[in-house]
Amino acid sequence: MFTISRASFRQLLLVAFLLIAGLLAAASLGGLFTLERLLGQSRAAADRAVQLTAATQQLAERSVAMERAARQYMVLDDPALLSRFEEATADATRVLEELLAQQLPRALADQWRSRLALITEQLEGPKPTVRQRELALAAEFRELDLVNADIAQQVRKGNEERNRLLQDELEAGREALGRQVLGAIVLAIVLALGFGLWLTRPLKRLEQAIVGLGENRLDQPVGIRGPADLRSLGQRLEWLRLRLKELDEDKARFLRHVSHELKTPLAALREGVALLEDGVAGEMSADQREIVRILHHNALSLQAQIENLLRFNAAAFEARQLSRRKIELGGLLRSLAAEQQLQWQARQLQVLIEGGPLAADVDPEKMSAALGNLLSNAIRFSPPGGSIRFALSRQRGLACIDISDQGPGVAEGDRARVFEPFYRGERQPEGALRGTGIGLSIVREYIEAHGGRVELLPDGPGAHFRIELPHAAD
Repeated sequence: MFTISRASFRQLLLVAFLLIAGLLAAASLGGLFTLERLLGQSRAAADRAVQLTAATQQLAERSVAMERAARQYMVLDDPALLSRFEEATADATRVLEELLAQQLPRALADQWRSRLALITEQLEGPKPTVRQRELALAAEFRELDLVNADIAQQVRKGNEERNRLLQDELEAGREALGRQVLGAIVLAIVLALGFGLWLTRPLKRLEQAIVGLGENRLDQPVGIRGPADLRSLGQRLEWLRLRLKELDEDKARFLRHVSHELKTPLAALREGVALLEDGVAGEMSADQREIVRILHHNALSLQAQIENLLRFNAAAFEARQLSRRKIELGGLLRSLAAEQQLQWQARQLQVLIEGGPLAADVDPEKMSAALGNLLSNAIRFSPPGGSIRFALSRQRGLACIDISDQGPGVAEGDRARVFEPFYRGERQPEGALRGTGIGLSIVREYIEAHGGRVELLPDGPGAHFRIELPHAAD
């Protein structure tokens, strides 16, 4: 048995289409039946009008035949002419009865019969009065013609009245059909919107659940109500959420364990190297001191790599957990410039912030980290006395931030890999410590987590980065 709770999305969609199609089909069939009925009435009215018109013409023709036969009989006194008159009278009487059956006013029929009676009296009078009877007969036939004219006029009026009524009925039928079609269209639209909202609501919840999983919001259970197949998909997403949550917890435990397991022997290694450097184990030769120096340098380098690895993994994990709010980006940049003022003033640099105001829905902490890394990078590579420029603009509904410096720029061979974790380009600041290669990787993680993108533009001579963020606001 078909029930909504057990029906699939496809079945419910099919039911919705069938309901809407059935509604429109019912309206169409109702209109067709109404049209057929009105066409039938129109054909019947036309046939009736033709019959009545033909009957009035026939009555007039029979009256002419009656007059001709009667007048000839009055002159010739031929019984055959009298028989012809009687035949014409019988035909005319039959036509009159047909007109009566077609709702001819009885008063007109009575007038016609009274004139016929007077005509018959004139035919039956004595011969000496033939002349007077001929004159009277002519007068009676003129009166009969007037009655025939009144009958024809009445028939025309009846036809016109029936046509008017039919026109009124046609107009009423047209209006009723229009109301039916309009009502069916409105109801179909309401049904379509109702089914659309009802059926797309679980799809919207599915989309929100998938976005939540993509943004690592794993604490929100996934529950989808609706068709059976969508509920089943929601249950699989809930299973996936629990599995991802378990994997994230395993990852966090793994990183903690790795950090502990690596840092403990590394600390012992550094302590041993420090003891050797201090001569606790005895005086060392020059070669031994060089070996200890190399060990100390590599221990520090290994510790930095471990810390950078943990930092990058933490940044990649945190990038999926955004707390957005509306932030004015110009103000955020000015705060970052103030925080790093000592660094750029020590190198006699200028930090210029142009454009704005420009707002966007971002996580202020992570956006500060991304922009702060770019500013630190620009300070590190800029020559003394140079300038660092931030330009804010809105393009195609996106919030755009351009960051450019006057440093050596990025080598052509490094451009394709500049955002890779732990990749360090060939151009490094003179006399500065070599970077870790994760700063730009963290920038990309945070910007892409916001649904935006960061790219290195080819125009030089210095480095020129552009950030594009969605959800730009006035």
